[in-house]
Amino acid sequence: MKKSLLDDYRYFLKDTIRKSIDFSQTAQSRGIPPPPLEKPFPDKAKRIGLITPGKWHTIEDVSLATAIQNRKSRRNYRSEPLSLEELSFLLWATQGIRRRIDSGHAYRNVPSAGCRHALETYICVVNVEGLERGIYRYLPLEHELLLEFLDDRIGEKTVSAVFGQPYPGTSAVTFLWTAIPYRMEWRYDLAAHKVIAIDAGHVCQNLYLACESIRAGMCAVAAYDQEALDELLRIDGKEEFAIYLASVGKAYN
Repeated sequence: MKKSLLDDYRYFLKDTIRKSIDFSQTAQSRGIPPPPLEKPFPDKAKRIGLITPGKWHTIEDVSLATAIQNRKSRRNYRSEPLSLEELSFLLWATQGIRRRIDSGHAYRNVPSAGCRHALETYICVVNVEGLERGIYRYLPLEHELLLEFLDDRIGEKTVSAVFGQPYPGTSAVTFLWTAIPYRMEWRYDLAAHKVIAIDAGHVCQNLYLACESIRAGMCAVAAYDQEALDELLRIDGKEEFAIYLASVGKAYN
């Protein structure tokens, strides 16, 4: 591999770029209103209510130490479905809102650089009680699911978009996180992109730990066909694009 390419990619991991940015000229500093907290949706779109945070009846109170000790990637899942309550809990644990500050900022259950939260959460539903197979999007402000579209073959299509890795086809649900870069660029300009990747790690780790409370397993997936996955989610691949995935299902051990 050419050393120049290695140097370029290593540069992305550093924070050197911050020294070259005139932060007085960012969109935030110029008084441009922040982008919305969540991606807009049509008023008539189908929405599905989720179980209210704190009103769980089947979520185990697993200690943090136990969750950390038991956390591992699990790639084999039972045919048992996830309940809507379990899915509600996982969505809340990974992107749930604690308190809305203003139109462009909210405290969530995961940290984010500058409280920008540039990620959207889509789910590929294969085996969840009360939900038909298809793609849904989590609405953190409403704590609801937005139906994007139904598709009986959505598991197979997601497998194809991740180069044949079988987990999205055998799991109950696959979380698909997309990035809307401008949410972070609004504040950080060219320093935005590294922290978007860091934020994705925060979200995925919360999912790993939350899965321990419902006796579920999960496996993070970072290898995928970018264009195929963006097309599957019906997003433009420029202002919004897929960045990370994780399949979740009831585990054997």
